Amino acid sequence: MITNTYKAVCFGEVLWDILPDKRLPGGAPMNVAYHLNQLGVPAAMISRVGDDELGKELFDYFTSKKVTADFIQTDHEYDTSRVLAKVEGNHVTYDIVKPVAWDFIRYSRQIQQLITDTPYFIFGSLGARSEVSRQTLYELLEVARHKVLDINLRKPHYEQSTLDHLLRHADVLKLNEDELHLLSDWFGFKGNDKELITAFQDKYHLNMILTTRGDKGAIVLNDGQWYEHPGFKVVVADTIGSGDSFLAAFLSRFINGNPIAEALTFASGLGAFIATKQGACPVYTPAEIEMAIQSYPANG
Repeated sequence: MITNTYKAVCFGEVLWDILPDKRLPGGAPMNVAYHLNQLGVPAAMISRVGDDELGKELFDYFTSKKVTADFIQTDHEYDTSRVLAKVEGNHVTYDIVKPVAWDFIRYSRQIQQLITDTPYFIFGSLGARSEVSRQTLYELLEVARHKVLDINLRKPHYEQSTLDHLLRHADVLKLNEDELHLLSDWFGFKGNDKELITAFQDKYHLNMILTTRGDKGAIVLNDGQWYEHPGFKVVVADTIGSGDSFLAAFLSRFINGNPIAEALTFASGLGAFIATKQGACPVYTPAEIEMAIQSYPANG
């Protein structure tokens, strides 16, 4: 039996981003798990890979990054996920191949116990695009303690009824400004960003909403109180994984009881730092991020 020492569990896609000149391990939940571990918060990952060379390489990657592979299932029918990523300037678009192994994450007593025993459960909408993984996620949401939805919309891999279910079961919502406006159009919310965020909190009884706004920084609504950060000015290499690192950094401080304003500054700093690097999961230390925050000029 595996002794649970985790503070967070991430659920969903693990994959290879296929770029024009290279391939990189990816998937928003895996990126969040990596950054949480890097920041001293033990985090596990629930997913599924194929019984193929790319799957074996992902297991090796988890080991190298000190992210446990104990809850990564192996599929003998479907391949490890590949995503064709196209980078145009600072903008990245994705062609997410379907079906793949992580569309078939199977429920088990082992992962149910993991979720029951771990304080924070982090999940997204992409991992719910197919019936098998969606039903597994729905069952785990029934036993999860603190539920964090990193909505992470990727066309055409979402539908309104699924998103509504996920939102109704979430305690914390993280999204970006484009996602805020898209969902607000669906649900008929009107107004400026703060009014839209408030509408979401009221409709879904969310404890907290984190919204990233690109070069305008980020904003947090927590139990009726607002926190804002203008973001940092940096030279962007690419934005792959920047939002994932933001969420992990925020949670790393929030879970440990730091004030929300401090957690938001730290999250903005790590998100900016990751944007200056190639790829989603570079090596760094928390002290290095603190130094970067002191050196980066703020926007505005």
